Amino acid sequence: MNQPIDISVVIPVFNEENNIQILLNELKIVLAELSISWEIIFVDDGSNDKSFEIIQNESLKNSNVKGISLSRNFGHQIALLAGIEFSAGDAVITMDADMQHPPDIIPELYKKYKEGFDIVNTKRIDSHKTGFFKKTTSRFFYSLINFLSDVKIESASADFRLMNRKSVNAFLKLPERERFTRGLISWMGFRQTIINYQCNPRYSGESRYTISKMMRFALDGITSFSSKPLRISFYLGLLTFLSGFIYALYAVINFLRGSTVPGWTSILVSVLILGGIQLLSLGIIGEYIARIFNESKSRPAYLIKETTENIPE
Repeated sequence: MNQPIDISVVIPVFNEENNIQILLNELKIVLAELSISWEIIFVDDGSNDKSFEIIQNESLKNSNVKGISLSRNFGHQIALLAGIEFSAGDAVITMDADMQHPPDIIPELYKKYKEGFDIVNTKRIDSHKTGFFKKTTSRFFYSLINFLSDVKIESASADFRLMNRKSVNAFLKLPERERFTRGLISWMGFRQTIINYQCNPRYSGESRYTISKMMRFALDGITSFSSKPLRISFYLGLLTFLSGFIYALYAVINFLRGSTVPGWTSILVSVLILGGIQLLSLGIIGEYIARIFNESKSRPAYLIKETTENIPE
């Protein structure tokens, strides 16, 4: 009979061969100091370096270290889901592998959990090395999504959190495939709290979050938790229609008075504004239709290529 596990630590990995060992060493120290039973589940999200080979070797040395290799890169949010589904702990901690989520915060997470909180979130405090562009775009994103959404999402929040088994089971019942975990956690409710942590620079390598990926992440967040963009496009269309109707009356009156003057400026401006609003509205509608299409296919969220020997397939 398997012994109960107090904490599962779930870590998505994508080409992090230089970070895994240092993270694992620090996690072992922190978890040992808590004097609890634990497991660490690495989810290799289609890496093309030696990440999973390192995970396999570590799992042979320590049965508490486990690994899942996905068949391709499904994305960070899906890798989180996969690890959480395989977790067995009474509490589950999710964190990144690049050392920007410091392991020494885990005792604080665990303390809040023992105080009775179902979910313990974290809020990032950027270091002085964090670029101006990243800080600005992050603030803009959270301001925008909180304006558009009925679900409040804490600014500078991260997928570094602890969830108890009750909230984990609730999280796993949510069927979305295009997942925005931070929004789902906020939407779920339960008794939540938040602690701050100092965001360190990456230990090794470069961030995989390109501008295009950040844009995709932002669109997923907005379209997952808000229908306001659809309403905004409707109101823009209505405003344009009313403006056009008023302008049409103005043109007819001038025509009847014989004072019309041919010109291209008003036509050009009208065409550009109308065309821009139409394309914007079609793009917004297209994003929502794409989500409906992807959800309707009912494909599994991920596929597993292999696992370490100490985790059941």
